[in-house]
Amino acid sequence: MKELKIGFLQQHNTANTIDNIARLSEGIRDLARRGAELIVLQELHNSLYFCQVEDVDNFDLAESIPGPSTDIYGRLASELQVVIVTSLFERRASGLYHNTAVVIEKDGTIAGKYRKMHIPDDPAYYEKFYFTPGDLGFKPIQTSVGRLGVLVCWDQWYPEAARLMAMQGAELLIYPTAIGYELSDTPEEQQRQRMAWQTVMRGHAVANGLPVVAVNRVGHEPDPSQQTNGIMFWGTSFVCGPQGEIFYEASTDEEESIIVSIDMRRSEQVRRWWPFLRDRRIDAYGDITRRYIDPEKIR
Repeated sequence: MKELKIGFLQQHNTANTIDNIARLSEGIRDLARRGAELIVLQELHNSLYFCQVEDVDNFDLAESIPGPSTDIYGRLASELQVVIVTSLFERRASGLYHNTAVVIEKDGTIAGKYRKMHIPDDPAYYEKFYFTPGDLGFKPIQTSVGRLGVLVCWDQWYPEAARLMAMQGAELLIYPTAIGYELSDTPEEQQRQRMAWQTVMRGHAVANGLPVVAVNRVGHEPDPSQQTNGIMFWGTSFVCGPQGEIFYEASTDEEESIIVSIDMRRSEQVRRWWPFLRDRRIDAYGDITRRYIDPEKIR
């Protein structure tokens, strides 16, 4: 058994970025004291989820990579000898910004980064206003604890992204996330959305024979424009195994600091039982790169 102890922080953020980072830092220290080797943080964890509105002043939250946050989390990684998966608002150049996950190695250096590829644009999730789609592709990041397939939030709905990570040797799929309810939806609709969110990622685990870690924020964040009732982030951070089996599921409404141990070698056995990669019909998938196939044109 090749056991990996994965820690994650499900946190409720406030408008006080300094306080958010301080609480994250203390949470990282606590997880490391408890034995975590890999620590995963939620999407855009330093601040409120600012994409509820289109406001040019919010670009002031962005920073360079390397920069202040990679320095902070790099020092923690080096001091505590842990690998940390962060999620930052990257200022690449004037007028060019990304939603970027950065993986910090145990020695404090940047092991690699991933720029969010799929960018949503929905009421209260106006990310296309802020983020340029990623241009680094779907490439796993090699670390001392394994080869990490790091994706970000909206990417989690796309099986192609998970598959491409798996095809390039990812040993673990990781999704920093910021998603929640629109409070005007009925309770039944809210639950359908939350369960669809978890189900699709468990499907990626099954289809690729890989464990999945998804870390979401929690709590209510108001809409600064007051055009909506804000977002109630639904938490439910979870870790599942390569058959989609849930190892741990966090609450929908509380902050949590959790360590889950997984057997990193189990994927090999599961893929022997269910050899999906062996049986893929790669000769027949050419149309997958098309936007849409008109049914009227294939009769």
